Amino acid sequence: MSGLGPSLPGSFPVCPGAFMPTLALYRLLTAASAPGIDAFLRRRLARGKEDPVRLGERQGIAGLPRPEGPLVWLHGASLGEAAALLPLMARLRTERPALHLLLTTGTVSSARVLAERLPEGAVHQFVPVDTPAAARRFLEHWRPDLILWSESDLWPNLLAEADRLGVPRVLLNGRLSARSHRAWALARPLVTRMLGGFALALGQTEADAQRLADLGAPRTAQLGNLKQAAPAPEVDLPALAEAQAALGARPTWLFASTHPGEEEVAARVHRALKARHPDLLTLVVPRHAERAPALAEALSAQGLRVGRRSQGWPAADTEIWLGDTMGEMGLYLRLAPLVVMGKTFPESGSRLGGQNPLEPAMLERAVLWGPGMTNFAEIAQTMIAHGAARAVADADELTLALDIFLTHPEQARAQASAARRWAEGERAVLDRVLAALAPFLDPLAPPLPCLDEVPGAHP
Repeated sequence: MSGLGPSLPGSFPVCPGAFMPTLALYRLLTAASAPGIDAFLRRRLARGKEDPVRLGERQGIAGLPRPEGPLVWLHGASLGEAAALLPLMARLRTERPALHLLLTTGTVSSARVLAERLPEGAVHQFVPVDTPAAARRFLEHWRPDLILWSESDLWPNLLAEADRLGVPRVLLNGRLSARSHRAWALARPLVTRMLGGFALALGQTEADAQRLADLGAPRTAQLGNLKQAAPAPEVDLPALAEAQAALGARPTWLFASTHPGEEEVAARVHRALKARHPDLLTLVVPRHAERAPALAEALSAQGLRVGRRSQGWPAADTEIWLGDTMGEMGLYLRLAPLVVMGKTFPESGSRLGGQNPLEPAMLERAVLWGPGMTNFAEIAQTMIAHGAARAVADADELTLALDIFLTHPEQARAQASAARRWAEGERAVLDRVLAALAPFLDPLAPPLPCLDEVPGAHP
């Protein structure tokens, strides 16, 4: 129920002055929508947003048998949330090998990437649509012993069925912006019912923990962001070598995860910088890769020479290169020492909020963003205080900042080094989360003893 907007036929909007939904009303409405679910899923399938082989999983029909033994169900909405759970899953399998792990997500792209990254003993399924029947089928098949839910993708029917079966649940990496807090408060009875069922809610920041508590989470704590425990994004080394050969010594900056309108910001900045940096390459990675063909046409119409990653490496005269492939952010980040975070400039015309700057910080990039980093406000403030990032007010100020970094690369390197130090200092979050989960995990599968605790053991 991310943002209180379930993507189901007949789902209700939450808006000022609307009725305040309760769980009973939500269950009634989603049960009534069930006859339209097949058509809803077929439309998504036609748009490439569902896996035709695994479509039954979206109806709660399991694609795999349940393994014998204790099982922990982890859920992340899409690839970013799920990837943040992978280091935790690896530690659980190493330290508590008797545990079986089930990871659910809701996107085809996440399933494709996770198929190659899940630890041994873990399986992936698509999360079912949130109708009472699908939720019941899913939970009665998998019968998890513990649920670890990530961030704010909360679905009332799934959580209600888990409560009916008496499955304890913990919210990990809880994130609730001020905007989302106001929206969720409009549906307080339903939200309080959901959050009240979490035995523990771990917020990314103190503000997140306080907002979750205000909406009904009975026990909260602030332990940090699990994404900060993740390794740097992977890269295909041969592809990286080819890309670096194609770029040569060209100065390059990256606009990461752009939203509609921000590509125009990139074009304006590029044109302004070209006079002083004639070999400049601007790398734009749209948040939704399917927008790339239209973007390429629009930018080309402005007289810019545009290339696309899906069509090969940039030519020597390419001015703007669109990163329109999935799972290659690790490649793009390594090609550009200067990284600007998308969804932070008002020109996008959409809700601002920003993107997590952790990955470029881990890779020692000089990170910048516009005025709209509200979803990561505490991280942004901390990074700026450590000299690890820079905020700009608008496209003109972004042009000036990039010009300084391109002209004086030692300044960019100094900020990038500060970003790397900040990122490394945050990696202890995984140990803190595992310690908080120990009371829930110990009854299921006690951890293996440390080597120095075993009599007669030798390293």
